[in-house]
Amino acid sequence: MSEETIFTKIINGTIPSKTVYHDDLVTAFLDIAPKAEHHILIVTNKPIPSVAHVEAEDEQMLGHLFIVARKIAEDLGVNESGYRLIVNVGKDGCQEVPHIHMHLLAGGYLGGFGFPHDKI
Repeated sequence: MSEETIFTKIINGTIPSKTVYHDDLVTAFLDIAPKAEHHILIVTNKPIPSVAHVEAEDEQMLGHLFIVARKIAEDLGVNESGYRLIVNVGKDGCQEVPHIHMHLLAGGYLGGFGFPHDKI
């Protein structure tokens, strides 16, 4: 991946963010347009465009996304009450930034998914 994404710039500190977690593999920060009381993006530090581009060598890093999600949920006090993890893939999956990331949404009942009946 040759072009820097907004997430790469956040990881590198070029763009400021409200970071809630950072280590060698992933970085987590508050979403600028939250869809729930708590909306945190957990991104891989390695810039992979999407799940469609994952290689076997990425397995540990991608598993680490879930470990970090659990830690953040514990820190927020929602580990027992529940939260939602979302990974969008590609245009039809509504992925907006071509850099693997997981949304952690929490803070009350999140409702259903609202899947469309027909593709528009």
